[in-house]
Amino acid sequence: MLSEKTISRCFVLQTAPSAITGVCKEVADALKQNNYSQDDVFAVRLALEEAFLNALKHGNKMDSSKKITIEYALRPGCVEISLADEGSGFDPDSVPDPRYGENLYKSEGRGLFLMRSYMDAVSFEQQGSRVRMVRHNRNRRKQPQGRCG
Repeated sequence: MLSEKTISRCFVLQTAPSAITGVCKEVADALKQNNYSQDDVFAVRLALEEAFLNALKHGNKMDSSKKITIEYALRPGCVEISLADEGSGFDPDSVPDPRYGENLYKSEGRGLFLMRSYMDAVSFEQQGSRVRMVRHNRNRRKQPQGRCG
């Protein structure tokens, strides 16, 4: 029987590329154990990795003295992930769409594009230094309840 309770965790990570590995594994395992599809697991893991790399490179600018905070809440109907860096933020609307024109040949904006493509909702807070992402459980027949929307 699957749990109908919310699972939530908070991690404070170093600004180091390898720091995300354990968090991704824990989130993916929790999703699998709670009847999320393989597509859901892939989507969430990809978006989490992209958000982390953006925080690492663009937010904290690879400054090892700065931290990245990740919170996740897993509900039967959805998973919500919040990730915050210690950078000055950015305007996500100013990042060009990587699918068109000269942007096809640039690496900028691909992470945001992937996050927005694979998650059901992506929003930015704290002047862009915090991202909130939601993915609904594709295996649930009824509408998700709770904060995810």
